[in-house]
Parts: sequence; C-alpha cells; structure tokens
Amino acid sequence: MSPQSDPHAPPEPSQVRSNLKGAAIAGGCILAVIVAVGTYTRLSQANVVATWTRQDDTPTVSLIAPASSGKNQAMMFPGALQSYDDANIYSRVSGYVHAWYQDIGAHVKKDQLLATIDTPDLDQQIANARANLNALAAAQKLALVTAERWQDLLKQGAVAKQDADTKEEALESANATVKASQASLDQLLTQKNFARIVAPFDGIVTKRSIDVGALVNNTLPTTPDPLFTVSDVHELRLYVNVPQTYSADIAPGATVTLSVPEYPGRTFPAKLVSDADAINSQSSLLVEFEVDNGQGLLKPGEYAQVNFGLPGTGAMLRLPASALMFRAEGLEVATVGRDNRIVMKPITIATDLGTQVIVGSGLTAADRVVNNPPDSLSNGDRVRIASPGERGV
Repeated sequence: MSPQSDPHAPPEPSQVRSNLKGAAIAGGCILAVIVAVGTYTRLSQANVVATWTRQDDTPTVSLIAPASSGKNQAMMFPGALQSYDDANIYSRVSGYVHAWYQDIGAHVKKDQLLATIDTPDLDQQIANARANLNALAAAQKLALVTAERWQDLLKQGAVAKQDADTKEEALESANATVKASQASLDQLLTQKNFARIVAPFDGIVTKRSIDVGALVNNTLPTTPDPLFTVSDVHELRLYVNVPQTYSADIAPGATVTLSVPEYPGRTFPAKLVSDADAINSQSSLLVEFEVDNGQGLLKPGEYAQVNFGLPGTGAMLRLPASALMFRAEGLEVATVGRDNRIVMKPITIATDLGTQVIVGSGLTAADRVVNNPPDSLSNGDRVRIASPGERGV
C-alpha cells in the first residue's frame, strides 16, 4: 500500500502549512467583524446620546397668536373706590378704655359718643391743679386786702408811698399767678374732654381696635393703631389710571359708568372731579370721579371696572398676561422667528385688564408669541415648538 493511500499516515508539511494559513485568515476575518460591529455600536450609542442631549437642552415652548382687541369696543379700565372722607381716630389722652359703644358697621352721627377712657393720671393732675389754684386764690385774696389797707394808710400819711406801691405790685403778681394756674387747670380740663371719643362726622365705623380695660398710651414714640376708623360713604371717590394714549380724551364734566362684581349686569354713574394733570411712572393719568352712594350699595376699598365709552381700535392686540416678561430693559414678549429662534420684542401696554392686556405698540398680528416663557429665554435661543396637547416648559 502506498503512503498516500494510508489514512493513518501523517499529513505532508505543505498541507499543514496550508491548513494553518486558512485558519489564520478565518480568525482574522472574525476578529475584524467583531471590531467593526463594536465600533458601529459605540458610534450609534454616542450619536443617540448627543441627539438626546441636544434635544434636552432645547426648551419646548407653546405659542399663542395675538388676538384683536375688537373695533368699536368700549374701553374698560380698572378703578378703586375710596371713602369720600376717611378718619382714623386716636386718643389725645392716656388711660384705660372704660367702655366702647359702637362696633364696625354702625352708622354714626357727628359728635356721637364712640368710647370713654378712664384717665387716673390726668384726674390726679387736675386735682393737684385745683388745689394749687385754691392756694394761690387765697394768697391773692390776702394780697388784695393788704394792698387796700396800705392804700388807706397812705391816704392818712401813715406809710411811705414806696411801701404802698410794693403791696400793689405783690397784688398784681398774685393776680398773674392765679391766672396762670387757672390756665393750667383749663388746659387739663380740655384734655379731659378728649377722654370722650366721638365721631368727627356722619359715617360708618369701619374699624374698631380697642376693648374694655385696654391701655391707651399717646406718649409712645411710634404712632399707635387708631381706636376707630370712621368713613363717610354717602359719596365715594373713584380713582382710575387712564393710559397716556387716552389721556387727551378726558374732558371736564365727563361721566362714566362703573360695575362691581357683587352686582353683575348693574352699572353706577360717576362724574369727573379732577385729574392729576401729570403722567406718572406707569405712563398713565390718575383721574378722580365722584360716585353717589345714597343707597349704600357700594363699599369703600372695592375694585370696579370703569367704562369710559371710548371706542377701541382694531389695530390694538390682546395678549394674556402670562406672555409678558419683565426685564431690566423693560416690558417684553418672546416671539419665535426663523429657524425656531427667539426674537425678543419690547412692547407697551395700552390697557391692563387683569388676566389680559391690550398691547399699545411693539407687536403685530403675525407674531408667534411664546406663552409662559421661561426666564432664561433670550434673543437667538433655539426652541422646540410644542405639539398640540403638549405643554411647553
């Protein structure tokens, strides 16, 4: 049998080299595939992380379109009602509250008693002043009798004229001392009158801050709380800040109507009294109206909507107050321009309606305005537009 046909014969060296070479090539190919797959996986993961990071850094915002304020729409401005007269009542004397007679909501007349104060210190001062006055009055009486006797003796030539004049001067001094003492007593009695706290005018008690036995001290370095507050509400003052845009339309004798939340659908007339004749830092004119409150339906301190009857303009736009951004440069809104980048626009407000504002200038109907913008937004920032139903950040 030949060596080539023997199955148990060892392989030839050339065949061994060929087999090793093939195994090495196969192993290299497998290693290359593993390296390629690993590299691709790492690059894919890095790309995913970079994409997620970019998306996470880009704020998502929701947009709103400015709405027209409406043509021929009567302009409404917020106003505040105040008492025609409003008096905080303090005590001119120190002491303890003896009693109070009127509580909040009470209708009082001028000089009607509100409270009385016990003044033990002042009462003692009055007693001392009266005792001093009595003593000085007795001395005055003695000086008068002495001066009259010396005048009689002078007529008889029994005493020198200088001695008689001395007695007259002593009488005049006693008279002056009695007058000074009487004035001091009158002053104390006048102060005692202030122990009766009375209403300064017809009105309503809108505040009471005392109770029986409470200490009332008017000598404190700081102003104490008032004992009572009395408000005259037969007429009310209505104050309105009218935007500068409409200040020229405020004419003498103008009348407006106002409404309050507790009487829906009902209006009350008001007549122009005066205005500040100056534009304040809020670019508005402070205007005062007088409101008849004979029926007592309106209350001081409440909020009112005032209809000036001024026609609106279709050129003005309405925005929710949530879209406003208060920056150091002034009032601005964030709009989205090309490539979804932020464009900050300064605006002015013509009318503040509370939850909404009417924009006077700086905005167009085509602007895409960011609602509830984050404070970090600035010019040129890229943003992502929220899809319908998705909330912006």
